[in-house]
Amino acid sequence: MTRDTPGTPAAFAAALRAREQLVGYWSVLDSPVTTERIARLGYDYVVLDAQHGLIEYAGLLASLTAIDTKGSTAVGLVRTEANDPAPIGRALDAGAAGVIVPLVDTARDAADAVAAVRYPPLGRRSYGPMRSALRIGPDPADAHEQTVVLAMIETADGLANVEEICATDGLDGVYIGPSDLRIALGGTTSTDPAVDEVFEAALVRVREAAGAAGIAAGIHNPDGGSAARRLAEGFTFATVASDLTHLEQVVRSHLAAALATGTGDGR
Repeated sequence: MTRDTPGTPAAFAAALRAREQLVGYWSVLDSPVTTERIARLGYDYVVLDAQHGLIEYAGLLASLTAIDTKGSTAVGLVRTEANDPAPIGRALDAGAAGVIVPLVDTARDAADAVAAVRYPPLGRRSYGPMRSALRIGPDPADAHEQTVVLAMIETADGLANVEEICATDGLDGVYIGPSDLRIALGGTTSTDPAVDEVFEAALVRVREAAGAAGIAAGIHNPDGGSAARRLAEGFTFATVASDLTHLEQVVRSHLAAALATGTGDGR
């Protein structure tokens, strides 16, 4: 089955703001060639993780360039290391079509994230579009139209304030970090099933708050099946994660298959 993908920052921003369903992939590896291959598979976006990933700025720049090569279906987003104008601005200057900002606890935090993405008088982004001038364009108006800002909901405070966060002027969407949120809700691990009921209720609250505010609601997922389930529940975008984890899973499965079909005579 084939599907249309946005392909450009302008089309992606328009689709996200229209709350169309989008599917992305999450990358933590500093491997532009790998990222380039992933970006050609049909995903709507690829997120480069500059917070917990293994990607320095040079790798971030190279991977964003790789995502934009001929044959790509995706745009590049960056999960920044902090809600701070410096890393947010650098990611956008490198050509990111948007940022996912971590640890947004309040409407003030969300407003700060929006301000870091928008040029004056709408915000406080410093002008220096080193590569984004080539990808998005040098004019602030183009950047405002084509660049999205997403706030992560992953803490108890973020959940408590989610309605006010979603109502923040200029915010394009919210994005659930399920591991941190599950721990914040009392889980002893990032996958603790003991908090399933309260966790699922939290997802509904975030999704409904975003819907009421008319913005996108996204969530991180370990696999495609989980992403499909969340989209069916009403999330408007879902990310499959991640290249490092999936590489390990595939390599392990090949080893198991090789050992299972061996002759038993040794190696």
